[in-house]
Amino acid sequence: MDIATELSSLHQPLLRFAQLQLRHDSLAEDVVSETLLAILETPERFEGRSSLKTYATGILKFKIIDVLRRRGREIHVEPLAEQSVDDALDALFAADGHWREAPPAWQHPERALEQAQFFDTLQLCIDNLPPKLARIFMMREWLELEIDGICGELQITSNNCSVMLYRARMQLRECLQLRWFEDAA
Repeated sequence: MDIATELSSLHQPLLRFAQLQLRHDSLAEDVVSETLLAILETPERFEGRSSLKTYATGILKFKIIDVLRRRGREIHVEPLAEQSVDDALDALFAADGHWREAPPAWQHPERALEQAQFFDTLQLCIDNLPPKLARIFMMREWLELEIDGICGELQITSNNCSVMLYRARMQLRECLQLRWFEDAA
């Protein structure tokens, strides 16, 4: 498969990632197009040390960060009103903050990271997060933005950001437990 054909198959996943971060369809399409064009213009820069998808996502990540910096403070996130998330957390933790029931041990989590199917499941879990939580999680974990940068971009407090990251991680943990680790056991 040549690089152009392989890149065309990456358009949709890259676009979905960009839309999640930018919340603007035409801007997302622009950064994805710029990413694909950059790769096509200098294919020799792709050395094959990673998958083409990983390479393209890395380029896209920096293009998204550039757009977020240029846009300044245009993005607004409404306060959390997800009562169901609070209920889920209450079901997991006792009043003293300890687990009601210890989470089961995951068998060989390092092996799961080596499996492409794991990342498909992780993406499905991220796609099922509430949009606000998914966006903040992706900004922190995929774009590797600092909490202060996320707070400035979304005009939220660091405490609110930390709570939202915690909720996202807990929901991802639960989703992975159900969709991956219990199936693997």
